[in-house]
Amino acid sequence: MNEKTLGFIGGGRITMVLLAAMEKSGSLPSQVVVSDMNAETLKVLQQRFPSIRTVIGGNTEAAGQDFVFLALHPPAAGEVLASVKGAVKKDAVVISLMPKQTTAQLSTMLGGFPRIIRMIPNAPAIVGKGYNPVIYPAGFSEHEKDAVSRLFAAFGDCPEVTESRLEAYAVITAMGPTYLWFQLYELEKQAQAFGMTDEEAREAVRRMAEGVLAVMNESGLAPEKVMDLVPVRPLGADESAILAAYREKLPDLYAKLKN
Repeated sequence: MNEKTLGFIGGGRITMVLLAAMEKSGSLPSQVVVSDMNAETLKVLQQRFPSIRTVIGGNTEAAGQDFVFLALHPPAAGEVLASVKGAVKKDAVVISLMPKQTTAQLSTMLGGFPRIIRMIPNAPAIVGKGYNPVIYPAGFSEHEKDAVSRLFAAFGDCPEVTESRLEAYAVITAMGPTYLWFQLYELEKQAQAFGMTDEEAREAVRRMAEGVLAVMNESGLAPEKVMDLVPVRPLGADESAILAAYREKLPDLYAKLKN
């Protein structure tokens, strides 16, 4: 089977994440075209991945590849897709990485093009450990799904879900790392301040975090029992404020994505 070509319309963070994942797994195709309006963004990407081709401004070359990733901000989608709909090959697969726009809306923007997948990627895909929910178009055969799944394998787990759930996954899995990373990195800094070496601090925090997830997954305990396993809770007085931030901000974010 001939190697498939890739196009990315948009060269920002998530494009870098997915290219890095394919590079790490040895599955980066020889022909990858990335377009973006920002020359500096493309310069950085070209330096990171010398084998790719970058195009400033025009998106038609990227849109003309076998797999076309839409790595756009949702408000820009209508104008950009209207400008490239004539360049998309009839047997191509368009993969939207955006929340908000439905497959029906994207198809209309592309002049009725039906072969559209939606994926909500998350940052751990950069090391092949992502959790990236996917929906496939109606009528997509199992053979076609298998071919796409092989491409997506570099990104980690890509479970098939219903389209109505994708914005929920955007809030929980795509943005979820941002709710945790700053706290884990702060724990590393505190560990170093308490006398651990950099290596000891990194190991301690990472192993602790892995163990936390293992307890949630494997102990069989109810959440309140899990959270009662440690008798001293230094941040106990602050937990209500932290929970209030989650309960205030995340529903608002979800509502904006859905509406």
